[in-house]
Formats: sequence, structure tokens, C-alpha cells
Amino acid sequence: MLPDPRSHRPLIMGRRGAVATNHPLATQAGFDVLRAGGNAIDATVAISFALGVVEPMMSGIGGDGFYHVWLAKTGKATVYNGTGAAPEQATVERYRKEGGIPVTGPLSTSIPATVAGIGALHKAHGKLPWSQLFSTAIDYARNGFAATHGYSHFAGEYEKILSADPRSRKVFLDPKTGKSPEVGSLIVQEDLARTLEEIAADGFETMYRGKLARRLAAACKQQGVLLTERDLAGCQAEETPPVGIKYRGYEVTQSPPNSTGFVMLQELKIAERFDLKSLKPGSAELVHILVEARKRAFLDRERYGTDPRHGKVPLEKLLSDAYADECAAAIDRNRASAPEPFSAAAGGDTTYYCVVDAEGNAVSAIQSINSGFGSGVTAGDTGILLNNRMAYWHLEDGHPNQLKPGKRVRHTMNSPMVLKDGKPWCVFGTPGADNQVQVNFQVLVAMLEHGYDPQQALEMPRWTCMQPGQAANYPHTGEDSVTLEGRFSKEAIEGLKQKGHKVKVVGGLEGPCSVEAIRILPNGVRMAGSDPRRDGWALAY
Repeated sequence: MLPDPRSHRPLIMGRRGAVATNHPLATQAGFDVLRAGGNAIDATVAISFALGVVEPMMSGIGGDGFYHVWLAKTGKATVYNGTGAAPEQATVERYRKEGGIPVTGPLSTSIPATVAGIGALHKAHGKLPWSQLFSTAIDYARNGFAATHGYSHFAGEYEKILSADPRSRKVFLDPKTGKSPEVGSLIVQEDLARTLEEIAADGFETMYRGKLARRLAAACKQQGVLLTERDLAGCQAEETPPVGIKYRGYEVTQSPPNSTGFVMLQELKIAERFDLKSLKPGSAELVHILVEARKRAFLDRERYGTDPRHGKVPLEKLLSDAYADECAAAIDRNRASAPEPFSAAAGGDTTYYCVVDAEGNAVSAIQSINSGFGSGVTAGDTGILLNNRMAYWHLEDGHPNQLKPGKRVRHTMNSPMVLKDGKPWCVFGTPGADNQVQVNFQVLVAMLEHGYDPQQALEMPRWTCMQPGQAANYPHTGEDSVTLEGRFSKEAIEGLKQKGHKVKVVGGLEGPCSVEAIRILPNGVRMAGSDPRRDGWALAY
């Protein structure tokens, strides 16, 4: 059953290339690179650094990322893991003495690896010179970008955190009032502009083993951040193959652990056991099955999600047909399952983007500084806003995600891609912490099972499920509820209540996440959609 073809935004289509990101200026940066002869990897670099400037509450060079690339010339995909480890001084004992892990501030920062991931990706597959891909980001940092409604909202929400750091307060809030800037105000980041010029000229290695690394480490020491020159020098991106499953004739691939992208794959495996195509989109019957599949997959995220260098993630079991059969058989189609330990969801502030070029190369990318404006700490005169990724660690003994220096934290970030007949069929994804894999799940079901185009799929009414015990940030709490956007029918909302779900209803477009998607049709048309819930935008030619 197809939805009404009308949507809040038009479906963007072109024959040669497409870009979809969470901010119009970043989309334009990537689009300009494609039109200038760059490939999808070059566009990814330009987008990454531009987003770090114009969407500082979501990502930046002080954070982390996963970059999932499929190359037309080889027909193979690689994931570049740009996520950093815990610093050497970040120990369980230290944080227990602190009374827990602070969610913001100097002690919430882990080693930033975004630049390592982007740099490794470009070094291996870029076409245009590295130094030519920074002009847009540097321009908006030096001369300013106009605050959007989204920016002003987040600056207001995190005003207290930004106010705690003099440099952050001066740059990201109104310098006169110390409050959230009005829409249209220019946000100028002169220190960051100089740092970006340094990275453009000296290469990405300067962030870790060069002049910039020394400046960054010195600033961190002065401000009580645990990052040292030794921590930065040890940071390297990792190249790994994606993990994947077969789903009704498609190959769905994901970023591997320490990403928890495997959770989305588990959700799909369980849901595949049901005749979803026969269920009405948005109905209580369909949402119930998807929510119950999500609950079971999230239990395994807590049991097994970890850095595979420090613990085994049994993907061969978790993604097996036999295990999916077992999980599906446990779902009562008429009754919600009771909350169990290790199951919940939480919001988060991240950014996602995707690119497909004229040659057919495709990139699914996600990057983050964790919470809105990360730690709130700007590292001295580098202009680098630092992440607060330490807040994702667990301190309890025996937990697979227990903190350990040199270990990478379990990440909610994931970068999906769908292949058909060995070639990309769709690249898509979203920010949103624990909500990511469940929103990606329902968007993909809408496209694969009900024939929605990307714009329709990401605009459909959205649900998210939360349960006690596993919110992303320390101390990992959570409530028992299913949140529905108000555009679900009264029949669906009441039906879910009757099945035993604790339902919360929010505004029509007030659900979390901000999906971007590009589908590639058999005739070569690139079909792109962007989420109206944030500042997302898509372009194609």
C-alpha cells in the first residue's frame, strides 16, 4: 500500500550524483565538489569538515565517525572506523572516585578520531588533492554562517554547558547576552578556521603526530582534559569489511563493532519471519512486531556490544537464521513483552550524510561529538570543540562495555548500506543515539516492504521504543515507553495501548532522528530524500 505521494519536501532526483546531509550548506559543499570533478570520497571530506563548522552541536574534528564506502571499480565495500579510544589516564578507579562519569566538562572527553577516519578514507580513495577540499569549511568558520532555527534551539538547550567554558560561550552563544543567538545571527569561529587551514596544508596527520597535536595536547592539559600527546599519537583509523545479512533478496550491510549497527541487522532478521507486506503501514499490528523485534535485539546489544579487540561479539550467532527464528517465536502478536534488564533507548546529537557520484561510488557516513555541543569545552586557541564520548562507558565489573584505557567505547553510530545484485540500492542513515538503529529499521522496512520512496519513508510517522536500564549516556537509565508521533491514527495508538504498550504521543514531526537517504534506480537515477525534522537537505544533478 503506497502512501499519498505528496510529502513535506520534494523527492530530489538526478542521473549523475546526489548528496544528502543534515545541513544545506554542507550539502552544497559536497555537491560543489562533485560538480568540480571530485568523487564521492572527495565530497565526503568536504561535507565532514563543513558540518563540523555549521553544525557544531552535532559533530566536528573533536569527535568520532564511521565512513562506509562502496567502490564501483572493485565492487567492494570498506568501513573506515574513525572512533577514538579512552585516554591512558581514564580508568575505572579514577571515575569511581569522581562519583561516576561526568556527562559534560573536561573529564568527559575521549580521543577524537574523525580526522583520522576521514584522512585514511581520502588517502586510499580520494581523487582531488586534500588541500582543495577545505575552502567551504574555512570560509564559514572565518566569516560565519547564519544560525538556523535548529541551531538556536540546541544552543538554548545546552546554554548552561556552553556557558561553563569562556571560549565556547563567546563563540556559540550571543556574545552580548550569553543566550542562544537569534535566527540569522552569524556564528564566527576564527580559531577553528586557522586550525582547518593547518590541517588542509599539513595533512590529517598533524592532528595526531604534528604541530596541531602538540597545541591540542597542551590546551587539554591546561583545561583539565585527559588527552595527551601520547594518546593522540596512538590514534589510528581502522579499515574493516562491513557486516551484513540477506533480507528478502537484498544485502543489508552495516558498520561492524565497536558500532552497534549489528542491532539493526538483528531487528531485520527477526522481522523477516513475519509477513510485513500484508500489514498496513502505520498500523498497530506492524508497529507492534517491529517494536518487539527491537526489544530483543537491544538485549543482545547490552550482552555483547563492545570493542572486538577487547571482547568477542558473536555475530555468527546473533545474525543466524536459527537465532532469528528463536527470537521471532518469542513474540506474542497480541501482547507487549514486559521490560527486561538491559533494554532502552535515548536521544543523542550526531550527524549523518550520504553521497553517490557519477561513477557509482557510494558513501554512508556518520559522525558525532555525542551530546549537543559535546563536552562544552573548546580546546584553547585550536577552536576545537571536544566530544563527551566518555559518557558512553560503563563502570560496573563484567559489563562488555566497561571502561578501559586504549579501548574503544561501544558506539550507537552506524552507517547502513543496502545492495541489490551486488551494487548499491540505497545508502541511508540518521543521527539519534539509541534511536538510530530502530529508526533506520522502520525506514528500511517502509522502502523494502511497502514501496515507499526515500522521501516518503523518512517522513512517515515515526515511533521509538524506550525501556529501563540502558540509556546511552552514564548512568544509563531509561523509561518504559513507546513514543509515537501524533500523525499515527487514533486506531493505531489505541491498538498499541490495548496490546500493553505504554504509549507517549508527541507532535506530528517531533520524533527523534534526522534521516538522509539516496536510492539508486536500475536506470541510474539517484533518488534523494532529506528529513524535515532538522535542517537536512538533498541535492542531485
